[in-house]
Amino acid sequence: MKRLTGILLLTLSILTIKANAQNAELSLKDCLSYALANNQKLASTKLNEESGRYKTDEIRAQALPQINANASFTDNVIKQQMVLPGEIIGKPGSVMAVEAGTTYNANAGVELNQQLFNQQVFTGLKAAKKSEDYYRLSTAMSEEEVLQSVSKLYYAVLVAQQKIDVVDANIKRVEQLVKTTTAQYQNGLAKKVDLDRIKVNLTNLNTQRVELTNTITLQTNQLKYAMGMPIEQTIALPKLDLKTIESQSAATLALDQFNINNRTEYKLLDKQSELLQLQKKANISEYYPTVSLFANYSYNGMSNEFDLYKSGGSANWFDMSSVGLKVRIPIFDGFARRSKVNQTNVSIKQLDKSKEYTKLSLNMAYENSKIQLKNSINTIASQKENVALAEEVYKSSQNNYNLGLADLTDLLAAEVSLTEAQNNYSQALLNYKIAEIELIKSNGNLRTLLN
Repeated sequence: MKRLTGILLLTLSILTIKANAQNAELSLKDCLSYALANNQKLASTKLNEESGRYKTDEIRAQALPQINANASFTDNVIKQQMVLPGEIIGKPGSVMAVEAGTTYNANAGVELNQQLFNQQVFTGLKAAKKSEDYYRLSTAMSEEEVLQSVSKLYYAVLVAQQKIDVVDANIKRVEQLVKTTTAQYQNGLAKKVDLDRIKVNLTNLNTQRVELTNTITLQTNQLKYAMGMPIEQTIALPKLDLKTIESQSAATLALDQFNINNRTEYKLLDKQSELLQLQKKANISEYYPTVSLFANYSYNGMSNEFDLYKSGGSANWFDMSSVGLKVRIPIFDGFARRSKVNQTNVSIKQLDKSKEYTKLSLNMAYENSKIQLKNSINTIASQKENVALAEEVYKSSQNNYNLGLADLTDLLAAEVSLTEAQNNYSQALLNYKIAEIELIKSNGNLRTLLN
């Protein structure tokens, strides 16, 4: 009941997101929740998890009673001949041939087999349960990959939108400059070449805006694809909150300590190690004897006439039943079992080396992400100062140009420097968010993005 309630709540949440996607702005949490429910690759991984449960059921079935029914009908077209000694009929030293059996035979029966002791089956059942855990971890890792991918694409779109805002502000400034210079040219106070240069600059800005718009469309499509959302569906994302990101970057100095056991990749290797140990036990268990119970019951009919199933016919029907224990003791198999055990030992050693390598790799990724994050924080601060300085230079150049104290080249150069500083600042914010996501991943805490 609780599971059904959870599914209903998740379904209602997803339907709400779909209904509001075209009207409301989707937060990062909205996009991540939608992706976990709709990403196609993730859905395929979850099917592997479901398949693992059925595999456990299959192996469990080997420990349950196996019951089968059978029936047969035989027409002995040419009967087998049996040679008997002549003494039976008073002719010592001679032999005689006698037909064996009847022309028609029928049989119907049921048989049961039950494993009483089979260490290989019992070990396989333990391995199957561990495999379920492995598939669950595989699903968790796929979910983390989706969370990471969607988060990066989400912030990439937000930063691209921020860059368009910057270009729009620059276009507005240059359009005002075009108006001012046009008036000056009409009054003989400016050269036509200066007016043309400003118009060229305005055209370049408009072209840049078109390119950014196309970039946003492409990145938004990538985001929707990663979310598992139809590409034709329209979504709206909020504007980049610069103050929030700045405050976050200033507060991201208390970093969590690295814990390898939080990483799903390492958990998967641990689970693989457990599975290999069980595989080794399963191979060793082939040395053990097996004990099984069997029982059967059958009903047999025999007749020389085709009247086995006729009431009052000449057929004779007899039943039979047996119950017993079967013990199988392995003695020698040409060292095949020993070879299997040795192969598994090699696989265990290989996995141990892989765990050591992965531990070093994940630790390196954590240290690198810390360095990258700190660099991004410093870059944000320096680029913010650079933007403020570029704005002052532009205002001063514009004022001097209006007063005739500076030429157009200085003003255009200041405008280019301001645009570059603003774009560098926006890129620094994106680099920070990507570095932050990498650090969260390296700590094994990507699911905190859903909070």
